[in-house]
Amino acid sequence: MAVEPTQTILTCNAEFVDLALREAHSAVPGSEQSREIAAGVLLLNAPFEALAAAWRAKPPIFVRHICPAQVQLDLPEENAEAWLSLLQKVHLEAIALHLAPRVPFSIQTRLLVEHPLLKPFDINNALAALVKNAPLEVRQPQQIVSVVIGRLEGALRAWLGLSMAADNLSDWAGGARRFANEDSRISRSEFKLLEALEVFRIALPVRGYALDLGAAPGGWTHVLRQQGMYVIAVDPAALDSRLLRDTGVRHKRMTAEAYLRKNVDVFDVIVNDMRMDGRDSARLLVAYAQWLRRGSPAIMTLKLPNSGRLSLIEQAYAILEDAYHVMAARQLFHNRSEITLHLKRR
Repeated sequence: MAVEPTQTILTCNAEFVDLALREAHSAVPGSEQSREIAAGVLLLNAPFEALAAAWRAKPPIFVRHICPAQVQLDLPEENAEAWLSLLQKVHLEAIALHLAPRVPFSIQTRLLVEHPLLKPFDINNALAALVKNAPLEVRQPQQIVSVVIGRLEGALRAWLGLSMAADNLSDWAGGARRFANEDSRISRSEFKLLEALEVFRIALPVRGYALDLGAAPGGWTHVLRQQGMYVIAVDPAALDSRLLRDTGVRHKRMTAEAYLRKNVDVFDVIVNDMRMDGRDSARLLVAYAQWLRRGSPAIMTLKLPNSGRLSLIEQAYAILEDAYHVMAARQLFHNRSEITLHLKRR
């Protein structure tokens, strides 16, 4: 076991490692020095506390999750009993005694290698059982014991660290926010909007009016209806038949550009998940701003190319700022080659 000066385990989409490291270096110079534990999971030679402090007020776009690596230990290959014994020992000696009394906690284990016998759940339970002075709260913890198990330069290792949940950029291990895959789901794109509403803490007005641009097959429209909103769904393609039977949905079977010339409604929120060049999507949303109440939110995904991503983001921001405040932007767990923007009408 080695107790190290606190390093940081950073998680991002594997496609955006270069941009995530750029954000880390901008926050704490020198933190781009890293070693890969798994795709999109990096051990940074940077103090966790410094990164957390830098991102407390304004989170990064591409870094999804960070956690401290305060203790590092080597693990024997595939020996489940030895793993648990070592992890429990380290947890008791170096981590658990630093938990704040009576403050809700959780154990979050990420197993980045396959193990025939152990699952993250097993490790979480074994370590949580050793804590007597704080209540276990899995869904909304205030302090988190992070356990990351993976290979670094061929060696099987575990890293443990304790942090406040607010400093990790996400309450979920590795930022992997998962939602139940219910039978009523229309498409997996619903998860993007659900995650955006949660991450950006957007409260939608019940019985408000929403405009969904590029709505088909209707995943985002479905989420908006679940939130109690009436929706105008704009798309030349067909919506899911369940939405067509919903009197709270009006389908305008035309392009967003065509509907712009016909619209007479005023909206409480506009959402846009259209698959088009990010700058064109931004221009379209600016054109629609006249139909959005002042101070109301808009949510859009910004599709990113394989190169010139930062340039495209800067150009899209410049376009959007004519009509919106850019409140936040994140590369969410459910985003692919895109980021999600939270905007507010000026």
